Parts: sequence; structure tokens; C-alpha cells
Amino acid sequence: QVPLVESGGGLVQAGGSLRLSCAASGSIFRVTAMGWYRQVPGKQRERVALISAGGTPTYAGAVKGRFTISRDNSKNTVDLQMNSLKPEDTAVYYCNTALGSNSWGQGTQVTVSS
Repeated sequence: QVPLVESGGGLVQAGGSLRLSCAASGSIFRVTAMGWYRQVPGKQRERVALISAGGTPTYAGAVKGRFTISRDNSKNTVDLQMNSLKPEDTAVYYCNTALGSNSWGQGTQVTVSS
């Protein structure tokens, strides 16, 4: 599968912001809808945002209005701008195809305190 590397996580206070980045490679990326997912202990992994190959975004209700997903096909990257963060956003964040069909990476930890 196409290697995916997540970065940008960290520790922030409630109300703060973080920008997550996902770097990929290969021609598959340019024609594939991509998504950002998150998982917390004891809960199923959920998709929080997806972006079509053409750049049309879709968001889960819990993050709509606060997160923005974007992609740069020329650079093989997909980013997640996270604003107005809440403690409940704390999770390990992963990127993958919109269907989760690629291999899962190690993700990047996001911790929101307050």
C-alpha cells in the first residue's frame, strides 16, 4: 500500500489550534478520496473528515465548523486544521483513504487539556 506518515500532533489547551499533516506518495493518492480518523481508548475508530480526489470536503458532526481538511495533490499531502479544540478531541489521529483501505500508520497524538 501507499505509505502514510502523520505529523503535527501535540498538547494544547482547550480553545487552541493544531495543524495535522499527512504525507503520502504514489499515483494512487491523486485519484483517491482521503480522510482523517481518530481513536480513543475503548472506542471504535471514527472518521472525522474526508476530502474527495477533487477537493470536496465532508465532516463528522462533532467537528464540523471547527476542523478543515485540505489536500495538495502536487505535494501528496492532506492536512487537517483543528481550531477551537475541546478535551473530547483528545485522541490518536490517523490518515487513510476515505474507506480506510490503506495500511494504518502509527498516527499522531492530540491531547487537549482544560
